[in-house]
Amino acid sequence: MRTTDEKHSNKFEKILKGKKIDSCRYLSQEEADDMGWYKRPLAIIFTDGTYLVLQSDDEGNDGGAGFIGSHVVRRIVNRYPKSQILNLDSLTYAANLDLLKDCETASNYKFLKEDIINFERIKLLFKQHDFDAVIHLAAESHVDNSIKNPFAFVQTNIQGTLNLLEAARHHWGNNAKQQRFYHISTDEVFGSLGSEGYFTETTAYDPRSPYSASKAASDHLVRSYFHTYGLPVVLSNCSNNFGPGQHPEKLIPLMIKNIIAKKPLPVYGKGENVRDWLFVNDHAVAIDVIFHKGKLGETYNIGGYVITVW
Repeated sequence: MRTTDEKHSNKFEKILKGKKIDSCRYLSQEEADDMGWYKRPLAIIFTDGTYLVLQSDDEGNDGGAGFIGSHVVRRIVNRYPKSQILNLDSLTYAANLDLLKDCETASNYKFLKEDIINFERIKLLFKQHDFDAVIHLAAESHVDNSIKNPFAFVQTNIQGTLNLLEAARHHWGNNAKQQRFYHISTDEVFGSLGSEGYFTETTAYDPRSPYSASKAASDHLVRSYFHTYGLPVVLSNCSNNFGPGQHPEKLIPLMIKNIIAKKPLPVYGKGENVRDWLFVNDHAVAIDVIFHKGKLGETYNIGGYVITVW
């Protein structure tokens, strides 16, 4: 997969009709090794002056100390040094703060152990820090885990999202104009795709697992707050992410790990499933661009245009 300013700029300019984005790059192998393997966080709340990052344990979407989230947080810390970032994580088994070691000494970064399921605590944090924006990369995402324990996915992905929406609405009031709530979701809400074509922003929802159903429900909640309360929201749905720091239970690192260990390579079904792959740094760039230039009430699909069959 190539990484050039022109390629990525053209892609996101076409979506958002904004100005050309700045450059992005892949991490070197040395940087990737330093980061290690890790799982994902949960939500990012960030403002002109203050950012709050809430983390959980999954990898499809995340907040600040996990796979996607750490890339996003690092980008925010480095690109917006005048903004304060408060990173929250419940520190489950999958959390790994070592992935943000390079941010620990930054003057605009701080970590707190918290859980978005605690509504009263989230409301208090809004009051204390006066957040004026939210980037919510919600939480539980492993499909197999959702089949084993759907309750956890409903609690985090649906109730957790509702807690953030209500905390934002209580603090900002109805019909807020200067704030922003950015909800990041997955393309799995659209169900299965055939051997050709792409999901679009107008594709009907057709979730096939407790995970995707919980994410679909959270998407609908976010849109309902836009139409009912005037909450200033934007949404995006991404395809499968890959890149440095991904948890080894995910497909690409799992395959690499098994190849090295000379173990069997697990293939889903008959191996005919088609996946689109999105490099995690590209996703972080898109999140940055959509947050700053996306139209309120709109949904943006983010894909990598790298198609494989597994």
